[in-house]
Amino acid sequence: MMWVRGLVLAAALAAAAGNADAQPASYPTQMVRIVVPFSAGSITDGLARVLADKLAERWQQQVIVENRPGIAGTAYVAKAAPDGHTLMLTSNGHTIGAVVNKNLPYDPAKDFAGVTEVAEVPQALIVPPDLPAKNVTEFIALARKSPGKMNFSSAGLASTSYLGAELFKQTAKIDIVHIPNKGAPEAVTSVMRNDSQLFYLGVNLAVELNQSGKVRAIAVSTAKRSPALPDVPTVAESGLPDYKYEAWFAVMAPAGTPKPILNKVSEDIVGILRNPDVAEKLTRQGVEIVYSTPDKFDAVLKADVERNSAILRAAGVGAQ
Repeated sequence: MMWVRGLVLAAALAAAAGNADAQPASYPTQMVRIVVPFSAGSITDGLARVLADKLAERWQQQVIVENRPGIAGTAYVAKAAPDGHTLMLTSNGHTIGAVVNKNLPYDPAKDFAGVTEVAEVPQALIVPPDLPAKNVTEFIALARKSPGKMNFSSAGLASTSYLGAELFKQTAKIDIVHIPNKGAPEAVTSVMRNDSQLFYLGVNLAVELNQSGKVRAIAVSTAKRSPALPDVPTVAESGLPDYKYEAWFAVMAPAGTPKPILNKVSEDIVGILRNPDVAEKLTRQGVEIVYSTPDKFDAVLKADVERNSAILRAAGVGAQ
């Protein structure tokens, strides 16, 4: 009967190995750092701080948010130990780093492992209040009457606002000129002054400006209307049915982080996002909660690296 005991022992060892793969023995074992490659006060930073507080409660371990703006912050995460104690919360602007920067010290897809998406922020297409275009169809017609004479502002080359507007420009086949700004406040001011005729602004910030008449929101970028601006149609509803642009925010880890840890972090974040209090708080800020498994987000990341890089190449944007 020795062979029977051998089979039982082998089966037990296999089961133990399977359980070890399914659930990390102990994680986290030390402080967890969530790196945000943006300055404090940004949407990304705000999302990270909500998650950090809730994860600390759940894990009974210190979780801090560390702002490391720019390429340096992302590169830091790419080179960090792949043990789950260094995470990153970033936006879809991450996907185009290799297109706009020469000698980028990391690969936006290969050097990172997806954890989960966290949120999407619909972008409102805002125009000057006195612009003789009250909807997307009229805006396109106005641009076609004066090719190269109208401008669109952004919060910087390859920012979320730039990507959305450039995709709109290419889809509508119109000739409007990009005017980069230092940030969103300057870009909004340029629209209010009619120095620029279009800017993509997060709906959470666009609501008050639209209601006060300082700007006019003519559409939202996502596939569905935003609850924050329920009377404003989508771009797809407004004559460009193939158009959809979603600015996502997501958590990543260094490539090579063990799957059990990725799965645990993902499941715990999803549990937090499902909390009614957290969901209500983020929804009030114009944020739409989304989440996914690590594998599904990996697919989103790779697809958006290709898609957004193609948008930039079509715009003639090269590495600097």
